[in-house]
Amino acid sequence: MTHSDAGLGAFGDLAEAAAVLAPPGDGRLDMAAARRIVGADRDGAPIAPRVERRWSADGIDGEEVSWSVGYGPRTHAWLLRPSGARGPLPGVLALHGHDAFKYHGKEKIADGPDGEVPGVADLRREFYGGRPFADAVARAGFTVLVPDVFLWGSRRFPAEHMVEPSPDGEWIAAEPAGGDPADLRRYNRLAARHEHVVAKHCAVLGLSLAGVAAYEDRIAAACLRARPDVNDGAIGCVGFSGGGCRAALLQATSPYVGAAVVAGMMSTHEALLDRHVTGHTWMFFPPDLRRAGDWPDLAAARAPSPLLVQYLRDDRLFPLAGMEAAHRRLTEHYRRAGAPGAYVGEFHPGPHRFDCVLQESAIDHLHRWLVT
Repeated sequence: MTHSDAGLGAFGDLAEAAAVLAPPGDGRLDMAAARRIVGADRDGAPIAPRVERRWSADGIDGEEVSWSVGYGPRTHAWLLRPSGARGPLPGVLALHGHDAFKYHGKEKIADGPDGEVPGVADLRREFYGGRPFADAVARAGFTVLVPDVFLWGSRRFPAEHMVEPSPDGEWIAAEPAGGDPADLRRYNRLAARHEHVVAKHCAVLGLSLAGVAAYEDRIAAACLRARPDVNDGAIGCVGFSGGGCRAALLQATSPYVGAAVVAGMMSTHEALLDRHVTGHTWMFFPPDLRRAGDWPDLAAARAPSPLLVQYLRDDRLFPLAGMEAAHRRLTEHYRRAGAPGAYVGEFHPGPHRFDCVLQESAIDHLHRWLVT
């Protein structure tokens, strides 16, 4: 097959050459292999965690918590529980997506002490059924932690530390973004370009965006598991799009995840060639993955750990053939692990989204796998 991806153009036949230059692996991964491939192969603990404030609203008792991961600004997260709940509940990490929207992180999928923040309403209507899905998970009987991750929200780069082209071709520092929608759009455009810069720095440092995100999410998992209001044992994780990418990475690299939901973020990498590579985050491309296997092989590295994958048949970010191929690979991994029922693949009609129907199915599966 000759590929004609706009990013390759006349070099579309590089895909065939790659089969010789970098032969793909057999896809039989375990957690140790997944951690080597993703990178940042160690576990950390939250440094100097503290509670910033508390609130109660709309059926939720919440805390804003923060900690340091050892570099950059402090990570801020929201901890959500059903109002008036007593005693420990199953723990779930709700992972915000990429969304081409880096100014906010947790605020896109959860309401904090000030309710819905300006600038996220349209995003929620388009992709999340108009509601903060992490709040829905908490109301269903879980202790939910919603952390920011590297590049987003409290972990974002200040606008003045990014650069943009000036009319004379020089690169200049950007002005700080304010709170109005135009400023948020401008910040997010800058941040989209800046992700390439950060990915290059990570490569120089022997890291990758996939590895950094997975490392920080494992720290968030440690923070959640240490809480007295969380059941002992395994926790769950759920995310859509870039959050689904994070959920797959966390499922593959953490022994403490006992149920994962990956929504709108599953395909073979091979099938993305032609027209579906350029629209994705660097988190989706761990640099050493091809030599070991493909994205669904990574997601299944801890089979038979339960996994729900939700596919959207009309998702413009993924070809249907790639989603179907991923589903077959995941099905086979879980069959070989002796637990075919621990993997569930749902195919839904329609475009890229995590609406209320998908969210309720995700919540039902988290109940099935985490509530004893």
